[in-house]
Amino acid sequence: MKKILFILFIGLAISFTSCEVEEVLNPNSPTIESFENGATLADLQLLGHGLEAVIREDMQFHFWTTSIVGREYYDLRGTDPRYTTELLGRNGGALDNNGFLTTRSYFGRYRSIRNAHLLKTAVTNTAASLTASQTNSTLGYANTIIGYELLLEATRQYDNGIRVDVTDVDNLGPFTNSFQESLTGIKAILDEGFNQLSGVAEDMIFNTAGLTNIPAATQTEAVAQFNRALAARVALYQGDNSGAISALNNSFFNISGGMDMGAYYAFGGASGNDLANPLFYVPGVDNYMAHQSWVDDAEAGDGRLSKITDTGEAIELDGLGSPYLVSIYPANTAPASIIRNEELILIYAEANLGSDNTEAIRAINAVRAAAGLDDYTGGTDDAALTEELIKQRRYSLFGEGHRWIDLRRWGRLGDLPIDRDGDIVHTQFPRPASEN
Repeated sequence: MKKILFILFIGLAISFTSCEVEEVLNPNSPTIESFENGATLADLQLLGHGLEAVIREDMQFHFWTTSIVGREYYDLRGTDPRYTTELLGRNGGALDNNGFLTTRSYFGRYRSIRNAHLLKTAVTNTAASLTASQTNSTLGYANTIIGYELLLEATRQYDNGIRVDVTDVDNLGPFTNSFQESLTGIKAILDEGFNQLSGVAEDMIFNTAGLTNIPAATQTEAVAQFNRALAARVALYQGDNSGAISALNNSFFNISGGMDMGAYYAFGGASGNDLANPLFYVPGVDNYMAHQSWVDDAEAGDGRLSKITDTGEAIELDGLGSPYLVSIYPANTAPASIIRNEELILIYAEANLGSDNTEAIRAINAVRAAAGLDDYTGGTDDAALTEELIKQRRYSLFGEGHRWIDLRRWGRLGDLPIDRDGDIVHTQFPRPASEN
């Protein structure tokens, strides 16, 4: 964390290969210092596009690890035994605080955060003639990305805490003492970003269309709505229902809108210097197999079962097996979800539980209808609606990194299936050894 090398490639591709490096001066390329002081408009645009690209680095390790620990699907490729042992707590075993299953996502998120701070420094000290609105929208965009990346790792570290303040790499802030303290810090960053984005009529100085599939008058407005969608998720995790609804009202939330409207990681496939979507799985090669219970527990006619493909024959490895290949994304160029309207509708339903159950049911029915199901006909009390909400989140958000987090916050990790004697469900990931 003390020394991080930023390697910026023209376009959207950015790669990070080391945390400890010797400083090498390259007279043919811009240095970090040239971005920090006197950055041109072209420099700022490069940094802005680059930030959209770098958040993709190692993002798959967040979604793989949370999905496997949460028993949504298993990695049965056989490429590394730790996917079927360590992540599933084989024989009660702990997660390795120095292994790639812990560190790849952790440091990937903080690399993105450091790049966002570089963008903030660059736009603050730029030599370009920017309006105050253009400066604010760039700062707001950077803070939105920082909030998102912190939130991803906070959900894995949970009560281990995270470093919220990493502005000064030579004087890093302390670790938070709990998940709730982490959320408080993340909320403050997102709120700062939203205030910077609010009321800005001008567009961003760089194109963010690859990140946001949100109908808005300007991309600045789209980023602001993305920011509030993230804030709604944070408020839900905080148990702040009114705060969640307030954030939703300033987001792209639309109870009658398309389920897939939202913010995404953009991919260009494996051609050129761009990245392919690592969550696209090739049948017979990438054996990421959905848990049998996900199919068994589904309602008849649920269109969300299209997220898996029945291969006709169970793939088996290490005492685990399933014939259902995860097929959330149809191609290696398909965008991968960050946060979608479907999640926001479910947040709205949950935030109304206990205060307006009729409205909660209306939101649940919107999600059910989109899945091809009839309206909900069960009990209307809080307990019955909570069960229905848990089920709808399970199917709507399959493979998007929510199941394990949801059951943990509801105190129901014991509901997750255990397929082998001696396996356990982890509560959180350990803090990387290098951070201790």
